[in-house]
Amino acid sequence: MSKFELKLPQMGESVAEATLTTWLKQVGDTIEMDEAVFEIATDKVDSEVPSEVEGVLVEMLFDVDDVVQVGQTVAIIEVSGDAGTTVATDANNTKVEDKVDTTPEVAAIESSIAVAKETVAAPQDFSDTEKFYSPLVKNIAKEEGISVAELDAIVGTGKEGRVTKKDILDYVENRTAPSNNGSVAAAQAAPASVAPKAQAPKAAPVVASAGDEVVPLSRMGKLIAQHMTSSISTSAHVQSFIEVDVTNLVNWRNKTKDAFQKREGEKLTFTPIFMEAVAFAIKKFPLINISFDGDSVIKKKNINIGMAAALPDGNLIVPVIKNADQLNLVGMAKVVNDLANRSRNNALKPDDIQGGTYTVTNVGTFGSVFGTPIINQPQVAILALGAIRKVPSVIETPEGDFIGIRSKMFLSHSYDHRVVNGALGGMFIKAVADYLEAWDVNREI
Repeated sequence: MSKFELKLPQMGESVAEATLTTWLKQVGDTIEMDEAVFEIATDKVDSEVPSEVEGVLVEMLFDVDDVVQVGQTVAIIEVSGDAGTTVATDANNTKVEDKVDTTPEVAAIESSIAVAKETVAAPQDFSDTEKFYSPLVKNIAKEEGISVAELDAIVGTGKEGRVTKKDILDYVENRTAPSNNGSVAAAQAAPASVAPKAQAPKAAPVVASAGDEVVPLSRMGKLIAQHMTSSISTSAHVQSFIEVDVTNLVNWRNKTKDAFQKREGEKLTFTPIFMEAVAFAIKKFPLINISFDGDSVIKKKNINIGMAAALPDGNLIVPVIKNADQLNLVGMAKVVNDLANRSRNNALKPDDIQGGTYTVTNVGTFGSVFGTPIINQPQVAILALGAIRKVPSVIETPEGDFIGIRSKMFLSHSYDHRVVNGALGGMFIKAVADYLEAWDVNREI
């Protein structure tokens, strides 16, 4: 018999970790080749991870809701014969552990952890904290006797401010002594790099009355809530609004859509037209296509536009149109329709929602005239498309001004005022509006 390590595979560009959501097999179960062993979730896409071998599941290394890094071993499968053996063994046929770091700093930390094990009796309770910590960070905190309050005070350097292994080990190394008095230890012993930050006031508890229905949030709902709250606390949101006369565009689409569908087999909605306009404006103002990183900005080479789409359960997901500026209107329509259809059918892949550099959301779908969307981190701006309405409007002519019926809509542009000033934010949305208002009614596609 030999053992095979089932690892978390690479799931798409820039995907570094995933949450284990369900074990589909249990220890002792027989597993066939390509049979799903567990399910994972990355952002908002669920995926099954199949086995690469036939055998018996003998060890489950992670629990449900644990965060797993790409490449980490999640399960051990016992297979017959020598094929598929990936667990290294030494001359005595015992499992070889990962290479041990024997530097003095690590040795000192290990020594202090050993002392902490003797002094800390009660396990840590992380149920009261609103912050996310990986299983590794939690284990180190428990072994080192770091209280939850003390852990909350550490400034994380990971994604969305998460406390990483390095952060907590740096804290342990510079800490004068283990303590369960988190607020005192954090205030007196924390180095400058992990200085405590002000605790946000907790919301007052909500009590359900008789007859009220308590509906637990889904996993996706929790992720969305966390992502939105994080964005609001990260970016200085500012909005600009502009009204756009899209009469020519509406008339052109009404005249063209039937022939387009007959020829291409695709519906011609307004969305690909708006995406084309946004891609044009981003090329004109590339400093909208950036991410903010501490004291510098990262100018994105590619223009990858995310489009908010509805899921069957009512939640929204943001699939990404890659290299949107390189698509003509026919190609844009095909990509938009494909992503929208797969969103509705829960058929998106992890890579479909990765790599966005700017986001567009169509609040007009639900009848809203305009909205103030929240920036999709780590981007710095997002555009909301309002409903197209027929409204009375002043029409200027050489013979004088008249009142006429025009098709108009509002564009709402939210941007991060830390790096996007009002002039850039306003000029960008004006460029989108100008592109739409100057639509050629005789355009052929």
